[in-house]
Amino acid sequence: MWDIGVIIAIVIIGFFVISITHWIYCWNHPKCNGKLPPGSMGLPIIGETFHFFMPNSLYDAPPFIAKRVTRYGPIFRTSIVAQKIVVSLDPEVNHYIIQQEGKLFQCWYTESSSEILGQQNMMEYQGIFHKYLRNLTLNLLSPENLKENMLCVMDKATQNCLCSWALLPSVEVKQATANMVFEYFAKEMMGYDESKTPKKLRDSYNAFMRGFISFPLNIPGTAFHACLQGRKSAIKVIRDIFNERKLSKTKQHDFVDFLLEEVDKADEVLDEDGAVDLIFLLLFASHETVSSAMTVAINFLAENPSVLEELTEEHEAIAKRRGLRSLEVTWEEYKSMTFTHMFINETIRLANIVPVLLRKVIKDVKIKGYTIPAGWQVMISPPTLHVDPIRYQDPLLFNPRRWEGKELHVGSKNFMAFGGGVRLCAGADFAKLQMAIFLHHLVTRYRWRKIAGGDISRRPGLVFPRGLHIQLMDKH
Repeated sequence: MWDIGVIIAIVIIGFFVISITHWIYCWNHPKCNGKLPPGSMGLPIIGETFHFFMPNSLYDAPPFIAKRVTRYGPIFRTSIVAQKIVVSLDPEVNHYIIQQEGKLFQCWYTESSSEILGQQNMMEYQGIFHKYLRNLTLNLLSPENLKENMLCVMDKATQNCLCSWALLPSVEVKQATANMVFEYFAKEMMGYDESKTPKKLRDSYNAFMRGFISFPLNIPGTAFHACLQGRKSAIKVIRDIFNERKLSKTKQHDFVDFLLEEVDKADEVLDEDGAVDLIFLLLFASHETVSSAMTVAINFLAENPSVLEELTEEHEAIAKRRGLRSLEVTWEEYKSMTFTHMFINETIRLANIVPVLLRKVIKDVKIKGYTIPAGWQVMISPPTLHVDPIRYQDPLLFNPRRWEGKELHVGSKNFMAFGGGVRLCAGADFAKLQMAIFLHHLVTRYRWRKIAGGDISRRPGLVFPRGLHIQLMDKH
């Protein structure tokens, strides 16, 4: 006869195996009051996270998504960082999801994203409060404020930056353009001047960015941990500026003063933590996304001489009409840059800065014969949509002329570089204006050659493994 201890051990092992098997089965066969989209949930908890974060080429659809679209179609289910997700590559479905925010869906970010950007960042809020924060942001980034206040600052900073580049043997474009935007935007928003303070806010943001798109493992030595430490340091600098401003009797009439007035209002809609998080988010989004777009733009120009020639012709014509009156770009000149706007759209079509849009399902949604359960997330992938051969002829070809005759300043079902719906990027006009001014001064006053780098990949956001190093030379 078997020893009673052996029998108990066999029973325990058997129970353990059955439990694990049941857990795995339930993970791969989620409950649903209808038909789930096809797909695989991967391993429990881990899901298909590692596949999703694998780097890939800029000039094609992410392999993670492309392989699953081939196997399952444009709507499929998966699991990433322990979240049950339905991925949609169907423009009609995507448009429906974006338009139904606040009714069937709400904006959602992973817990790690909230930790990185702040629990009170604008993207976390829904409904009326999100609209309120967006309106505060537009006080700074609206076309009216860009025209009246930011245009001159942006133009002068750009000219000074390019002039300094021409004195150097080489420049790494991503870092140099990020520094340029950071310096003038930080000064405009909160009077911060990196050269006049020992508090090096730019270093904190650099540490933050090194781990921004990384596996969310918060232990010392990981990129994610470094990212959180960078955020902590940056928040301290911003909070110190708020505290100094509250004690000061002199108004600087910048965005910090504006936010402090909002905080002091009787209804207390915005508290100081929310104001600090808003400054942190705007400063991050402005210099990081714009610098990435401008780096990719220069790389495209280096690879497409005919595009550079046409772009140069447009800007030299503008400069000729202006004559010797001024070197600064006017708002009317900016609005007249038709080919430039086509070039910008084409650049961000192929090099979309935002890898995915995420929405949480508020209640069960039936769409295209499938049911997406409440509590799940839906993921839209603009980079994949932008290289879909059904939507774009020769999608991997860089061709600004494909935008000829089309609306150039808004998103659509097939073009989501700046999001859509109530979440349309509040900084879209800022980004396009900065790119246009930068391109104007670059092509009219300078020539350049690429020295090293230029390779770009997604992980899943844009990364520049070796940077883009150029030598800039004055034309005259």
